[in-house]
Amino acid sequence: MRRPTNSHRMLALGLGAVLAAATIAVAQAPPSPSAFKGPLASKAPLLALTRIGPRLVAVGDYGVVLLSDDSGATWRQAGSVATRTMLTAVTFVDPMHGWATGHGGEILKTEDGGENWMPLYSAGKEVVLLSLWFENAQHGIAVGAFGFAIETRDGGHSWKEIVIGEGDDRDRHLNAIFALPGGTLIVAAEAGTAFRSTDGGATWATLRLPYNGSMWGGIPLANGAALLFGMRGHALYSADAGRTWTEAATGADHSFTGGLELPDGTVVLVGLSGVLARSADGGKTFAATIRPERQTMSAVGAGTSGQLVGVGIGGIATFPVK
Repeated sequence: MRRPTNSHRMLALGLGAVLAAATIAVAQAPPSPSAFKGPLASKAPLLALTRIGPRLVAVGDYGVVLLSDDSGATWRQAGSVATRTMLTAVTFVDPMHGWATGHGGEILKTEDGGENWMPLYSAGKEVVLLSLWFENAQHGIAVGAFGFAIETRDGGHSWKEIVIGEGDDRDRHLNAIFALPGGTLIVAAEAGTAFRSTDGGATWATLRLPYNGSMWGGIPLANGAALLFGMRGHALYSADAGRTWTEAATGADHSFTGGLELPDGTVVLVGLSGVLARSADGGKTFAATIRPERQTMSAVGAGTSGQLVGVGIGGIATFPVK
């Protein structure tokens, strides 16, 4: 096991996770305690946010899952969540079916739009999963620390370990996985490295990025381009489905941990110490500011008209798009 480097949301949120080696045997999930529930759950540390139809779903520490059906104006906790571990990622393939993952290698599933979450699998107590992607209701990939990656072909009931990096790149922290409109998969990693697959994750090519630090996240853009973002205000833009990357000027030196493209094409990045960067040219250049409350954000979504919803170390926050 090598010494852990700054990886994804653990540093961004100051939650101090101790990462262990990722070569862990995959096993069926044991019974889990229920998530913490309380009237101030919207102030719990939150790490991921997604929109499915009219609903926003946020996940975070202590197994907290929050739901909003009015674009972030009000929030309530999910009815039941069968874990109390930190959840780092959430994704849906339709308004009913979604998956969440996080520490302890746990993977949970909902079949009712996020109201209730059942345990499906555990990749081992010392595994930290950071991101997951589902192509459809059956095929998905989850990635995490020290190069650990697993794949399912049955909706998450069973998983097999897969190899994304080779040689010295075998144990890179795999911070985020996402798909471009044409189907190409991108994994944002550390030490100036990313990975690319054009066959649904069957094979992977290693990418050498123009910035030698960690990329903590990435998003697909509507025009088919890709954007990676990470340490010290760095963002990288690809117009050719991830084959090559160029630096996107951000004017920031705080690390980015979340991003979003709005329907009008505006691209927004958020991150440490309240950094907020906006792009009016599709992610090629940005103008950055620091929000006055300086709250660290890990993810961002579209809220009510003219508003953004951020989740982070202080829970839910809303702020203007412009």
